Amino acid sequence: MPRGRKGGLSITELESLLHERRTAIQKLHKQRTELQKNLEQIDRQIIRLGGSNAPRTAGGRVRNGVSLVAVMEGVLKGKGPMRVGDILKAVLASGYHSTSSNFRGIINQTLIKEKRFQQMDRGVYAVK
Repeated sequence: MPRGRKGGLSITELESLLHERRTAIQKLHKQRTELQKNLEQIDRQIIRLGGSNAPRTAGGRVRNGVSLVAVMEGVLKGKGPMRVGDILKAVLASGYHSTSSNFRGIINQTLIKEKRFQQMDRGVYAVK
């Protein structure tokens, strides 16, 4: 026995809504694929011009594969005691990326805060 419609949708209306949503999803997937191709092309152009292709999060923050402490430890293990400026140059030369306007300050804070590092003289640090 058929029931009365009390605010519900018929099967035909539900199928129509599902079809519309599936079509919209397909269009969005196609747009996403095209945008991804465009981004890859832009990345290649950036690299060709000598820019960095470091992975960034949505907020523009750089993601490094290794922590700053680990990179600094590797730099200091290889060369012994070093001045802060030399540590900074070696960290950047290793491929570590930072967008900080005062990256030297961050290096200083890390050297002071981390127990792995020992101050040998003023501005000179080594790994313990």
